Amino acid sequence: MISSKALKIVQSTAPVLKENSKQIGTHFYELLFSKVPSLYNIFNQTNQKRGLQQEALAYAVYAAGENINNLAAIKPVVMRVAEKHRALGVKADQYPVVGETLLQAVKDVLGDAATDEVIEAWGEAYNYIADIFINIEQELYEETNQKQGGWTGFRDFFVDKKVKESNQITSFYLKPKDGNAIASYQAGQYITLKAEIEGERYTHMRHYSLSDAPGKAYYRISVKREDPQENAPAGIVSNYLHKDVEEGSVLSVSAPAGDFVIADERQPIVLLSGGIGLTPMVSMLNTLVESQPNRSITFIHATINSETHAMREHVAQLEAENDNVNSFVCYESPTTEDRDARNYDKEGLIDLDWLKSILPNNQADFYFCGGIPFTKAINQALKEWGVPKERSHFEVFNPVSILEEA
Repeated sequence: MISSKALKIVQSTAPVLKENSKQIGTHFYELLFSKVPSLYNIFNQTNQKRGLQQEALAYAVYAAGENINNLAAIKPVVMRVAEKHRALGVKADQYPVVGETLLQAVKDVLGDAATDEVIEAWGEAYNYIADIFINIEQELYEETNQKQGGWTGFRDFFVDKKVKESNQITSFYLKPKDGNAIASYQAGQYITLKAEIEGERYTHMRHYSLSDAPGKAYYRISVKREDPQENAPAGIVSNYLHKDVEEGSVLSVSAPAGDFVIADERQPIVLLSGGIGLTPMVSMLNTLVESQPNRSITFIHATINSETHAMREHVAQLEAENDNVNSFVCYESPTTEDRDARNYDKEGLIDLDWLKSILPNNQADFYFCGGIPFTKAINQALKEWGVPKERSHFEVFNPVSILEEA
């Protein structure tokens, strides 16, 4: 446990760290990668260049400090981070150097305000929190390894099939190279790919949501090809997958992970997705149709237009074959052909008034996934509608942060 003296110091100085969070996060990663270059592989380099990883670290430090005597208050964040650490292969012996580097970054940025007493208190807090993560992650490693078909570390899979879903999204069907069983998973979870890309100095690791129901002989991921951007080269891995990976190619994969899963409830469920946020929602839809055929399901997808709309026919078929499934489409910028065919239900963005017009009430479990703007908008709409927090579940494809802060 953390001492009462350290507890008071950490809680009183947490706001100061928050004010200087960006500088601390940036300096921390500079120090860390100069000390241990191999750790660079663990972090998404695109998020580093965009500053998202630094913001995520800053939030985590502040939130942990503010809630140091009641970590149950941030349990969802703790579990989400622990799941990602397990998927990436983070080990207990990596925590000490991270802690030392973090404290050094705090001291360098805060200067005289970071007294020996403050640094000592935060060091005590870090060790306390690190022990919690280490224990949770050890349990996750053991649980994963003991599952039928489970494994730790990375395992070779080959691309059995590659299917173009839209002009941006392609699905990859992955089967184990060794021919042995693969671990099952819960709809909404993801696998992690380790990519060795020619010309890249470092290994790249990326999480990709599984986009089909569990229980198959393969894992399916559906990947959006991101366009590279000047000074923030996005899409290194997605472009590699789309352009260089073919049927028969071998990829290194860690076992399924993630805490964005369907609660064991029988009340109506609403699945909302924006863009590539479609992937875990289709996994959930496929799973619910198979396992809960009497549960009321509403599937709502928002995308630019029909050219970017993946898996439309599949969702439409499930709706036609299952009386308990209703689906709706929102196009931000319909094409001329879309308008002529009227193949969508709403033009523009999803908003609360429209949700109220297509849903009988707010008495449902809501699951939503997409980019930060989409997810923030849905989260705010559900709050305004009075949907309790425990019935509002989200995944966002960025480093862990509180949604309202994202």
